[in-house]
Formats: sequence, structure tokens, C-alpha cells
Amino acid sequence: MAALPPRFLIEFPADEPERARRFWQGLLETTLADRRPQDGRGWQAEHEGIVVGLHERGAGPGDRFSLPYFPVADLAAAVERVQALGGEIVHPGERWVICRDSEGTPFGLSGPVSA
Repeated sequence: MAALPPRFLIEFPADEPERARRFWQGLLETTLADRRPQDGRGWQAEHEGIVVGLHERGAGPGDRFSLPYFPVADLAAAVERVQALGGEIVHPGERWVICRDSEGTPFGLSGPVSA
């Protein structure tokens, strides 16, 4: 199967997912639908070319703050660049990687996905 290009994703954790879901759906005038299992837990929708995701807040590295996930064509190469530029890898993965920049600000990288 061919890999699909990565997408720009902003992920929001929520203490009360239904309340947060109503908020984002109302603001963006869209429906946050259940995610497919391969996309993780929670809900998401595309809004003006950006995927907006929502999930219940947890204790993991991506569960405390909203995170922008930047699409990259080569995830392994981007991870190497993060480290070479003084950033760090907080949570490695095969499709998504959570990082911190040189100033400690968290962000994610998303690689191509299989069709």
C-alpha cells in the first residue's frame, strides 16, 4: 500500500471530553467523529486543511497540553534533526513522535501513514 502524505494535526486533551467536544464542534462548526483504531483514541475532524483531534486527558507526555503535530515526509530524519538542533524526544513512536524544542516547548511530528 502507498503511504499517504502526513497531515498537520492539533491535538487537545480534555478533562471533560463531551464538554470539550461540544465546544470545538460549535466553534469550528464541524463534527468531531470517533477515530479509527489506527488513529488513536478520541475524536477528530478536518477543518480548513488541519486535522483537529480531541482525547481524554491522561498522564502521558501528549496528555497535558495541546500539541501541534507537524507533518514530515521522513519521520526518522526529522527525529535526528530535532536532536541535532538541541531538542529532545519525549515519546518515540512509529507514526507519531512527541518532542520538545531547544526551549522545552512540546510539539509532535507525524510521518506518512499507510493507506
